[in-house]
Amino acid sequence: MIQQQTILKVTDNSGAKTVKCIKVLNGFNRRFAVLGDTIIVSIQKLRNRARLTSKVRKGEVHKAVIIRTKNKTVRKDGATLNFQSNAVSLVSKQGKLIASRIIGPVPKVLKKKKKIKFGTLSSGFI
Repeated sequence: MIQQQTILKVTDNSGAKTVKCIKVLNGFNRRFAVLGDTIIVSIQKLRNRARLTSKVRKGEVHKAVIIRTKNKTVRKDGATLNFQSNAVSLVSKQGKLIASRIIGPVPKVLKKKKKIKFGTLSSGFI
């Protein structure tokens, strides 16, 4: 579960390394976000190699989709799913991906939430 002030890793090639959650979208006074939800983030750190060619700048505000969380997620078939870290992928204001590649697999929850583009840019679904 992701809430305000949570530091998250960025798992795409947009140039950002870490971001901080500012606001959880989709609901009035909503406190937590789970896999597949959209949040608003502020960029905290950039990758060293990508400082000059980065598509984003430090301090900018963007939308992001949650791809991985440390919190366990239970599927309908009884399988549990959890990851080592909390991770997001940056999205533009119009809802299009900023990056051209996502590092690592993404959960099948994103397929159900009509974010199929994430699966094509990643190494596959879990």
